Amino acid sequence: MSSKKVELAGIFRQYGPAYLEKYGERMLPSHKRAMQDIIDCRTEELGGQVYFCQPCDDYRYSYHSCKNRNCNKCGNDQATEWLKQQRHRLLPVTHFLVTFTLHDHLRQLARSNQKIIYHLLFQASAAALQKLARDPKFVGGELAMMGVLQTWTRDLLFHPHVHYVVPGGGLSADGSQWLSARNNFLVPVKALSKIFRAKFRDALKKTELFKRVPPQTWKQAWVVHSEPVGSGEMALEYLAKYIFRIALSNKRLVKLEDGKVTFQYQHAKTGQTKTKTLPALEFMHDFLQHVLPLRFVKVRYYGLWSPTKRELLEKAQTLLGVKLTKAERKPQAELGEATDNSEPPKLCCPKCGHLMRWVKELPSKRKGRSPPC
Repeated sequence: MSSKKVELAGIFRQYGPAYLEKYGERMLPSHKRAMQDIIDCRTEELGGQVYFCQPCDDYRYSYHSCKNRNCNKCGNDQATEWLKQQRHRLLPVTHFLVTFTLHDHLRQLARSNQKIIYHLLFQASAAALQKLARDPKFVGGELAMMGVLQTWTRDLLFHPHVHYVVPGGGLSADGSQWLSARNNFLVPVKALSKIFRAKFRDALKKTELFKRVPPQTWKQAWVVHSEPVGSGEMALEYLAKYIFRIALSNKRLVKLEDGKVTFQYQHAKTGQTKTKTLPALEFMHDFLQHVLPLRFVKVRYYGLWSPTKRELLEKAQTLLGVKLTKAERKPQAELGEATDNSEPPKLCCPKCGHLMRWVKELPSKRKGRSPPC
């Protein structure tokens, strides 16, 4: 197989049975579903349409995509529309990218308790940032925050963290003033790290998982980083890569040979392109650990960007001289929301470019189960 183009679906198709035999009883339902969806994507298993090209006298089969957000053939379809929507949120101030990283001691716990740990990661980080920002020594008002969960490094290691895009300033408690942050400074990260750690600890104490965490975890420093990112547009483009792409694209797969997978990655510090080779089952494990629970929301909005505080956001926009159209002020659809499209897509012949005629629908072979978003 090394001489052919390597695809994730092909690796899963070839080594999936062995992986299921070894780990199937311990696999999360979301991991099993992602594996099967990736294997079935754009194959006859999901059904599709038949088209006919009159000039070529030729039929063409167009199979459905799985629409699983973990599939490397489907993940980018919504990125352009999402970016267009998010740009309306940006304010005419310097924005910051603030990153909160889950402590090393909690990562093993996170792998087997994703919903709880990831939710607490969002909850504790957002609350910590908002608490410190309300201090008059820094901002003194309520922030607008958009958080995006990411779980991987470029070489597929498990590294859960949340990135926040934050406008540099906040709305005063009475809603009468926009309080600007300093041009290149939002809040002190050392103080923010301590508050983040304390809030995560207090929230985890309410669960049975707390006793499984080493006590020294709560005495060590937790990693928080903050940097100014100008208007915020580049930060949004950066985050879109993590929302609509998965941990590894087919383009980065180099070869599948002797039961081992080789892929490329860019070293974070040097920028050099390197390769990493793993046994197929280990590669599949490393990929699947980044599959999120079904319907888990990986993009969340807090403070002035929360859907429940739309009026406060409009006050802030007015104070900053922002003028939006009625369409821009309308609530945006949730990420992954389905749209109704009853007409089959138009398709041009890959040989002559002529518009092909739709012939019939091919039913899915998977009964009683629609593809996930």
